[in-house]
Amino acid sequence: MLEMLPTWLIDWLGPDGMANLAYLTNGKHLAWYASVRYTLIAAVCGAGLAVIFGLLGAGAKLSKFAPLRWLGDIYTTMVRGVPDVLFLLFFPLAFEQGIEYIMAKMYCSPDAVAAAGGVACKEAQWFLTTTEYLVMACFSLGIVYGAFAANVIYGALKAVPKGQLEAAQAFGFNEREVFWRFQVRQMWVYALPGLSNVWLLLLKATSLLSLLQITDIVAWADRLGAPNYLPMAGLVHPDWRWKYYLVLFIFYILLTFISERFFSFLQARASRGMARAN
Repeated sequence: MLEMLPTWLIDWLGPDGMANLAYLTNGKHLAWYASVRYTLIAAVCGAGLAVIFGLLGAGAKLSKFAPLRWLGDIYTTMVRGVPDVLFLLFFPLAFEQGIEYIMAKMYCSPDAVAAAGGVACKEAQWFLTTTEYLVMACFSLGIVYGAFAANVIYGALKAVPKGQLEAAQAFGFNEREVFWRFQVRQMWVYALPGLSNVWLLLLKATSLLSLLQITDIVAWADRLGAPNYLPMAGLVHPDWRWKYYLVLFIFYILLTFISERFFSFLQARASRGMARAN
């Protein structure tokens, strides 16, 4: 790949620059760059699920049906009190073992379980790939931060002026139309600042993906930065992990900057046509 570089760039870089460029474009580093997609997929999909769970949780908390209202309160209170790391480890592991338990009941005879030493037989063993772990990580992030989003959305729905809702009812809109066409429409103006904080918290939590055996940017940074030895060459480089972690620091700062600009754009869009106090 380096042979495709223009001659003037090769001359400008010089031997040392070309050696550094060759090091930064080897197979392991290209895999590190490619692993950025795991962070982005987990963040975007987890955020989408968090908004869905947040809307459902806020709707449950506003429900006139008491058991549903209690369920919404339990969801937002319990999940917010569980550490992110614990939930991120618990949900995929419990889901995986639950599936294996069901498969064991379906495919494993008592004799097969006894022959396997008390564990599930071979037919019931489920070996997860990175894609499946990533899907479960998205759901874990969505459930956890959906509880935070539910509280934000609940407060935003309550912040919509009641006079506007009563005016909509006076114009003949039924209760469902008032909720979706007026209350939810105006709710975003009040919810977006809080949801931007939830998004940034979720974005930071993507650094925990390596706990689910996903070789993400944090796992690769640790591997590439650790002291590297070769039997024939000896020490290739000392402990460079702080340099790789500095790159991740800058990466997350850039994502935060882009996120702030994006939420400012959404806030401006959501505020269009709304009355403002002078």
